Amino acid sequence: MTVSPETTAFAGLAAQSSALADGAVTSAQLTATALEQANASQPVLNAFRRIRDEDALAEAAEADRRLADGERAPLLGVPVAIKDDVDLAGQPTAFGCPGDFPVAIADAPAVARLKQAGAVIVGKTNTPELGQWPFTEGQAFGATRNPWQPEHTPGGSSGGSAAAVAAGIVAGALGSDGAGSVRIPAAWTGLVGIKPQRGRIPTGGELFHGLTVLGPLARTVGDAALLLDVTAGTGTAFQTAAKREPGRLRIGLSTRIPFTATKTRLDPVVEAAVRDTAEKLAALGHEIVEVEPDYGLVGLTFLPRSLTGVRDWTRRVPAVAALDPRTRSNAQQGRLLAGPALKLARAFEPALQRRIGSVFGRVDVLLTPTTATPPPAVGTFDGLTGWRTDQTMIAACPYAWPWNVLGWPGVNVPAGRTAEGLPLGAQLLGPSHAEERLISVAAQLEEVERWQERQPATVW
Repeated sequence: MTVSPETTAFAGLAAQSSALADGAVTSAQLTATALEQANASQPVLNAFRRIRDEDALAEAAEADRRLADGERAPLLGVPVAIKDDVDLAGQPTAFGCPGDFPVAIADAPAVARLKQAGAVIVGKTNTPELGQWPFTEGQAFGATRNPWQPEHTPGGSSGGSAAAVAAGIVAGALGSDGAGSVRIPAAWTGLVGIKPQRGRIPTGGELFHGLTVLGPLARTVGDAALLLDVTAGTGTAFQTAAKREPGRLRIGLSTRIPFTATKTRLDPVVEAAVRDTAEKLAALGHEIVEVEPDYGLVGLTFLPRSLTGVRDWTRRVPAVAALDPRTRSNAQQGRLLAGPALKLARAFEPALQRRIGSVFGRVDVLLTPTTATPPPAVGTFDGLTGWRTDQTMIAACPYAWPWNVLGWPGVNVPAGRTAEGLPLGAQLLGPSHAEERLISVAAQLEEVERWQERQPATVW
């Protein structure tokens, strides 16, 4: 695709970077267009908590000066967005919460790496309170909507980042994933979303007791790999993987829902989409076998870590009384679980890695649904009690969170759409440090599926 201010982010991160280096477009032009679209889309999509109009244009002007001087960097002058759970100097980090938060005095490590790579950060994207839910709605900012159909959620908790990328406002964005929060919105907006190995991207501290990692969202595997390389400091390792054939692999297909304490059911439309993805992988030469990972009682180790994490984060909130009652209830439960239950949950992790990881003695990659349902309508979770919220979200998204307990990588790939045009996803899961293998398979699938060529109609 030829890059111009008009084609904006649909050209992709790598294409924008190349066009900037060639002088075919300026960062000022690309950034001004991204800012214009971000602001124009707010009344409908509401992807951003904060838009950095003046600061982003200043960063773009500096990028153009550096480009004119012959300097080159992986994202020099390219507009991107970041989720509002990472610190950006001079901006508050509200993490979806109401209240008057202080501005951050320093960049988070991943944000510092984006800046070192020359990226222009156009804004911070919306997320539900403390990233707890697979929908991006909250009293502090309203509802973030899906560019494919604004009546539906883009998912969460990285829903603002996903909406911004899917709408073509930016070509890539940083999210975070503590229970599927990169993979779920990627599935529901037709994007590639990578949950990397725990520790791959520095977070600047322990997030939700090891559950949460930062990860990229983009329209293509190559762009997601580029963003991962930049934020992980891995040179071009993942971009190289995106260009490398994976070889013939044994891919395990599993539609079994992991342990939950509520009733869950895989929507037949989603199951058909995942099985179609398996058939396409088979046509690419891979062996597909049906497997059932031994999840055991993995869920019992998730709650102490997640709820204690909510407790931890509420201590930073300046107006706790203004939080959603469900957040306050979760924080209270976290206080009760912060002692022996939390220690026991962390202690069980190696045993769970051995138990669930035994599936990789039989297969190289695991293919599962990313979610159990298509994207719910905006407002589906309004007015629900904490327990009903948990039941409803688990019914929609029971597949992603075990990999957060394990700390292992996963990649969402688009898996077609419903009859109504809503995106669906499938996830490629691997054992420890298997990102390169997963990225290679995802890129191979992208070559035949061409999902990056699908664009939602402009709805603002």
